[in-house]
Amino acid sequence: QSLCILRGCCWSPQSDTNVPWCFFSSDHGYKVDGGLRTTQEGFQATLTRLSSPSLFGNDINTVLLTAEYQTQNRFRFKVS
Repeated sequence: QSLCILRGCCWSPQSDTNVPWCFFSSDHGYKVDGGLRTTQEGFQATLTRLSSPSLFGNDINTVLLTAEYQTQNRFRFKVS
């Protein structure tokens, strides 16, 4: 059972210490619009903001996520 409180954070204490107790429900944030497009270095995706209440204001409705696998130990992502 979870309880959603301040700024939409849901509180659900867990016995597993690796699981966060406070999280945002799945109707917050962005969704991938049109699928992932693979590139030589990684992938790109257009993200569209979900119609949930704004947490901080001045949200951008559509953004581009560019991801690169630069080395075996380094993953770079850019949101523009």
